[in-house]
Amino acid sequence: MRRDDVDKLVSATGLVLAIVFIITSGALYYTYQFVHGQVSSQLSSEKITFPAADSKAFTSLPQDSQDAIKPHAGKALETGAQAEIFADKYIKVHLDKIGGGKTYSELSSEAMANPSDKALAGKVESIFRGEMLRGVLLNAYAFDTMAIIAKYAAVGALAASFVLAILSSLGFRHAKKVKSRRKK
Repeated sequence: MRRDDVDKLVSATGLVLAIVFIITSGALYYTYQFVHGQVSSQLSSEKITFPAADSKAFTSLPQDSQDAIKPHAGKALETGAQAEIFADKYIKVHLDKIGGGKTYSELSSEAMANPSDKALAGKVESIFRGEMLRGVLLNAYAFDTMAIIAKYAAVGALAASFVLAILSSLGFRHAKKVKSRRKK
C-alpha cells in the first residue's frame, strides 16, 4: 500500500471518529440537560427550604452542619449538591437526635420486641420518614452528579472531535503532498 493511501485511510478513520465524537458529545450534553433539569424541577416542586441562619433550627445544629448549610440558609433546595447537604447535615443530624444514634433497623427491632411502647413506635415512624426523605434527596444528588459528569464528558468528546478533525485534515493534506512528490 502506498504512503498516500495509508494517509487517506488513517485520515478518513479520524474524520469518522470526529463525527462520532460530535454525536456523542451532543447526546451526553442532552443527557446532562435532561437529568439536571429533572432533578432541579423535582426538588423545586417539593418546596424544601433550608433553615434561616438566625433560626433555632439552624443555631441548634452542630458547627460543621451550620458551616455547610450557611451559604444556603433560607434558600430553596433546588440542586443535587444542596440535596446532599440537606440530607447529610440537616436531616441526618435530626434523625441521630431522635433515634439516639440508632438506625431504623435497630429501632424497628426494639419496637417489635416492645409493641406496647408508643413512644418507641413514634420514634420508629419518624426515623422511617426521615430516612425515606434522606434517601430520596441522596438519590437526587447522585443523579445530578452523574449529569455533571455527562456534561464534562460532552466537553471532552467535543474537544476530541476538534483535535481529530484537525489531525484528519492535516493527514489529507500530507497525502496530497506525498502524491504530488511521487508524480514528479
